[in-house]
Amino acid sequence: VRLAQDALLLSFDSGLMVEVRYFSRDEYSIGWCWGDAELRIDTAPVHAGCTTFPQHLHDDKAALQADTMTAPGTECWLNFGRLIDALLVAPLLENKRAGT
Repeated sequence: VRLAQDALLLSFDSGLMVEVRYFSRDEYSIGWCWGDAELRIDTAPVHAGCTTFPQHLHDDKAALQADTMTAPGTECWLNFGRLIDALLVAPLLENKRAGT
């Protein structure tokens, strides 16, 4: 675990690397990479058609997906803890995607 000026950086033995940026309970960006795959959940209010707007997942294929792992307004550590638990089992969230 490393603390940067505006982010928490985590590296795991599995090769999973996570970058967490929380601005508030409603505004956050959590990006991770595993091998060549890069994914990110964020709350930028730019994808109004997403069923979980404003939070959404940019998946490993650069496609927009619904985010079923986090919820704006929820305590930051609860959201983050739930996501880390899922990533440690399936870094690409293959079983957690719900579509847009």
